[in-house]
Amino acid sequence: SLFRLKDLEVAKLGDSDVHVKMLAAPINPADINMIQGTYAILSPLPAVGGNEGVGEVLEVGRRVAALKPGDWVIPATTGLGTWRTQGVFPEETLLKVPSDIPVLCAATLSVNPCTAYRMLTDFETLAPGDSVIQNAANSGVGQAVIQIAKASGIKTINVVRDRPDLSKLVERLMALGADHVVTEEMLRKPEMKDIFKSIPKPRLALNCVGGKSTTEMLRHLQPKGTVVTYGGMAKQPVMVPVSVFIFRDLRLRGFWMTQWKKDHAQDQESLTSMMDTLCQLIRRGQLTAPACTEVPLQDYKAALEASMKPFTSSKQILLL
Repeated sequence: SLFRLKDLEVAKLGDSDVHVKMLAAPINPADINMIQGTYAILSPLPAVGGNEGVGEVLEVGRRVAALKPGDWVIPATTGLGTWRTQGVFPEETLLKVPSDIPVLCAATLSVNPCTAYRMLTDFETLAPGDSVIQNAANSGVGQAVIQIAKASGIKTINVVRDRPDLSKLVERLMALGADHVVTEEMLRKPEMKDIFKSIPKPRLALNCVGGKSTTEMLRHLQPKGTVVTYGGMAKQPVMVPVSVFIFRDLRLRGFWMTQWKKDHAQDQESLTSMMDTLCQLIRRGQLTAPACTEVPLQDYKAALEASMKPFTSSKQILLL
């Protein structure tokens, strides 16, 4: 296995460093891709896994002004290595979050909800009553898209793979605020027309799958609509019929949260306003943590295995 649990000395606290006791950290697909070496970022080895999580500040270096012991922090950058009980990190790699939100919400805040928020905001100007369509709707991002859209009065059409317990999944997504949940197969059926009797066709499609799923999804987009690809779970290219480009002038875009953070490194305002908005939604109960399974760190092997199983509807969270 690529993984070992090791006891290491905690590094010495520098003047601009923060000593953090980690509380909880999820296992995300990107974490696995990084370990497999198929991600755009490679950490020099040996490395600590995990790009997301929440910790409590134990101690700060004498130059640290923005953080104090007792504060909660999440990673501000990718590749922090959150699968550990304690760590010493430079102050600028951390972001303070309110400690009055549930720990699982804080642990899963910096990747999926931010991705969902940016994709709903940055590509099309959506107004209440508009609609979006997305595949992998039961993923962490998918669940966040449903809730953030719902809070803004935007309708969601959510595509999921057919599965044995489909009705349970549909029920769960509807409870989160989904307007419609359809299977990949249903996308091709004439019944799709019924959906568009009550809501407008979407101007925005969010794609985390690729292959056939995307091709079927974009058939339902309005002319001049935008498809945003942020993942490729089918490991197949996005196929677009030429006619779609010519006669409907669709736009194909991509999104990567890591790149967004790099591009906005000098623009702290955009990051803090996004975080404030998301924390407000969490406090109001309009944004919850994705369905989670909590696993103690020593059972990390089981957690990694579970996170790679097909049709996983629960995010594995390491409790540290």
